[in-house]
Amino acid sequence: MTKTPLPTKETLDYKWYVIDAADMRLGRLASAIAMILRGKNKPMFTPHMDTGDFVIVVNAEKVVVTGKKNSQKLYRRHSGRPGGMKIETFDQLQARIPERIIEKAVKGMLPKNALGRKLFTKLKVYAGPDHPHEAQQPEVKTINTIPVSRR
Repeated sequence: MTKTPLPTKETLDYKWYVIDAADMRLGRLASAIAMILRGKNKPMFTPHMDTGDFVIVVNAEKVVVTGKKNSQKLYRRHSGRPGGMKIETFDQLQARIPERIIEKAVKGMLPKNALGRKLFTKLKVYAGPDHPHEAQQPEVKTINTIPVSRR
């Protein structure tokens, strides 16, 4: 009787990727990042295991959305106290904490369980072009999406 082999710690090799988010569409970028974090781009993908790689996203402040989402897309958070709901638009959050936009988009595309929380820790997002992970020797990963036309 043959069994499907499961990846072990010895057979897994975690890589680090750098993705430049400048002028990329938010949803397409987030889905590509979620696929890499999950490990779906590898032949040894196993749904219940962490087989994904680390992802560093730079230039998060330059990510774009289409249509009127700049003013209509809302980000909500709640302090847990009565009346503690805070609501911001995409533009307001991008001016204040641009990293959070990509983090929330990717987190929504990961599993809603302990595995998803573990995978989310492998995402590092930075507003500018610099990151402190040079020691991990990350590879530059290009994501082919529809180019954004500036009007």
